[in-house]
Amino acid sequence: MAQLTNNYNGPIKAVLFDFMGTCLDWHSSIIAVLPPSLPQDVKSNFALEWRQAYFDANVLRQNTGKPPEDIDITHRRVLNEVLEKHPDIKPLFVTRKDILVKAWHAQKAWPEVNDAIQELKERGWEVFVHANGTTRLQLDIVRSSGLNFDMLFSSELLGCYKPAPENYLKVLDLLKLRPEQCVTVAAHAYDLRGAKAVGIKTVYLYRWTDDVLEDQEIIKGENDAYLNDMKELADTIAKL
Repeated sequence: MAQLTNNYNGPIKAVLFDFMGTCLDWHSSIIAVLPPSLPQDVKSNFALEWRQAYFDANVLRQNTGKPPEDIDITHRRVLNEVLEKHPDIKPLFVTRKDILVKAWHAQKAWPEVNDAIQELKERGWEVFVHANGTTRLQLDIVRSSGLNFDMLFSSELLGCYKPAPENYLKVLDLLKLRPEQCVTVAAHAYDLRGAKAVGIKTVYLYRWTDDVLEDQEIIKGENDAYLNDMKELADTIAKL
């Protein structure tokens, strides 16, 4: 069931989706190409650690004033950094690094996402990807996932990472919409905090693969709505 924490008046025109994690089951695509000799729990934990290292790398670049980096370069660099912490399994990755980096470009959507997006469009809302990463990555994932959006906004295209305010403001300017006419849907608290800071409504979507270091009870109180999947997304947005 949806947990609504606030109510707002006024029409919403656009829904801005974070992509990986929120719409896409990145975890399955990554563990599928990890060294087959590794136990499943080791694969899962390694994938989660690699993902968190990617987030940490983005935060570091933003905090030091560096521009967005090609996500493939970031993924490869942090993969090497994570492997340095696991010398026992590092040799298994020598010939698999290219495969692993490429795996982020082919992901499946979570089961309910396609129907949820189609329902949003049928009700008249515009739907967009608004995520950190590159345009090439987003194009590849749209094809592999079969999801259909009106436009893809990447940090590469916008020139800065979320949650920098200018990232959200640039999207609003391009769409010619006011903050209160948009809602951001994400499985990442940092993203929704950035959106909320510029006046965009926020719907948090819990995914077990993401925000592993966040307190979900705190998140429930920070956002306009909190969902465990997208099955009630359209009705939830209609109530905002």
